[in-house]
Amino acid sequence: MSDSKGHILLVEDDPNLGFVIQDALARKGYTVHLCRDGKEGLRYFNSHTYDLCVLDVMLPQKDGFSLAEDIRITNEQVPIVFLTAKSQTEDRIAGFKAGGDDYLTKPFSHEELVLRIEAILRRTKGKGEDKRQRERFELGSYLFDHRDLSLKHPGGDRKLTRKEADVLRLLCMHQDQVLPRELVLNMVWGDDTYFLGRSLDVFISRLRKYLKADASVQIVNVHGVGFKLQVG
Repeated sequence: MSDSKGHILLVEDDPNLGFVIQDALARKGYTVHLCRDGKEGLRYFNSHTYDLCVLDVMLPQKDGFSLAEDIRITNEQVPIVFLTAKSQTEDRIAGFKAGGDDYLTKPFSHEELVLRIEAILRRTKGKGEDKRQRERFELGSYLFDHRDLSLKHPGGDRKLTRKEADVLRLLCMHQDQVLPRELVLNMVWGDDTYFLGRSLDVFISRLRKYLKADASVQIVNVHGVGFKLQVG
């Protein structure tokens, strides 16, 4: 995968169209991850690093515009291309307001899609730091390594579970910002049901316990909204 021209997240619920687009991009040297609904797309976006996203607008579970808005909360740089059967001006405006960089109306030429993707990637290559690529964070006297699932402290080291590490990394990437509960649930678990919401509260309690040796590191509840990691 190191010789790939780029990594693309494709979210398209039409299996035939999804396969054709994936194949067309793969033939041009891109690595393409195909998801079938918006919630699956958000979960995979959180667990992988992508150079560009191609999102169908009419998706099950979470529509393309809502998915783009959630992606923009955690990543302002990654380019987003919408695919849609709608051609009305207001739909295009809604797409750009949701954070889209380009918009193709079905049916479209696969060659045109490839050319637009290549043009966008040429413009955006090397611009800004993708915070999602970060794996190591300093939190007061703690050193958190997401890749190793480790939380190191002079008083002792701790091994985290994958879910604990994923939740903590989201908080670290948005330090001093309010992170909505629903976004954490959808990105880590792929759903935001009441039962999983209770599970998230348990994970937050565990993380607070793991970080209690440094009083300057706090995970604060923002009532009715979500959580905020404060350091210092």
